[in-house]
Amino acid sequence: MARRLTLTEFIIEEQRMHPGATGDFTGLLSDIALAAKLIAREVRSAGLGDILGASGSTNVSGDEVKKLDLFADETLVNVLERGGHLAGMASEEREGPIPIPEEYPAGKYVVLFDPLDGSSNIDANVGVGTIFSIFGRAGEGARGGLEDLLQPGNRLLASGYVIYGSSTVFVYTTGFGVHGFTLDPTIGEFILSHDAIETPERGKILSANEGNLSLWPEGARAYVSYLKEEDSASGRPYRSRYVGSLVVDFHRNLLHGGIFLYPEDSRNPKGKLRLLYEAAPLAFVAEQAGGLASTGRDRILDVVPSSLHQRVPLAIGSAKDVRLYERFVRGDRP
Repeated sequence: MARRLTLTEFIIEEQRMHPGATGDFTGLLSDIALAAKLIAREVRSAGLGDILGASGSTNVSGDEVKKLDLFADETLVNVLERGGHLAGMASEEREGPIPIPEEYPAGKYVVLFDPLDGSSNIDANVGVGTIFSIFGRAGEGARGGLEDLLQPGNRLLASGYVIYGSSTVFVYTTGFGVHGFTLDPTIGEFILSHDAIETPERGKILSANEGNLSLWPEGARAYVSYLKEEDSASGRPYRSRYVGSLVVDFHRNLLHGGIFLYPEDSRNPKGKLRLLYEAAPLAFVAEQAGGLASTGRDRILDVVPSSLHQRVPLAIGSAKDVRLYERFVRGDRP
């Protein structure tokens, strides 16, 4: 049996496809992978140490911060700021841009990340994950300032996520397909396990927090009711699968097909999920795998951010499922 490529080897092979590449981008992805290994180690042993539970604080979005949130956030910052690849960073857990200390060299990229998506589930041993985005610098001002960070998803150079679950899986795209790697703990390396992922054009899974159904707009409620109807010709009813960790629900649907739905509601009229830390990076992955991501009205990757913690509605997954949802939002039902 041929030996499978490691993540590092795969990234280097991709680098060779781009004449003039300096290796900075390769080094940055390798730094993210290193931080992911450190976080994975802590998640695996979380129940044995004093790192489960709430930290006693809330983040800039008003969410309760878990101890593992803080660990993941600090780990990513500490690893990435030293690499010399970044001009700046932003984290879902912090209010403003994260500057690179002057003692470290500044690079030509910026990274935004959700350090531990789904952390409210960690005490129950449900999968959680890290989501990241990589942009090139956008301006000539202060390095890593808002001009560099507030870019639409259609300018992404790379994005991806890491799932810490039954295994640790690293999935990313640089705009040339989507590839997944599983951590082999015996050698400490991510090994190619899901090459050239393509999501089904239509799925059979609905992932949504239906506990909020009464708060949703009429089009979203009608869409969910439609998916629950019995109609074998169109593959209905859909199966309901929702664990409350966006990255986990998204990964399952990416592989098997379906739609993740988190529309705006009467409590969150602009949506609940963060554009820069959750929606845009996963939208880039979804589109590279043949899927779609939408607010219900607009392509997620075309939404221009106005603030670091901007929220948006999100429908993401198989292309035909997302397009059908957009029809329901417009009032154009089958």
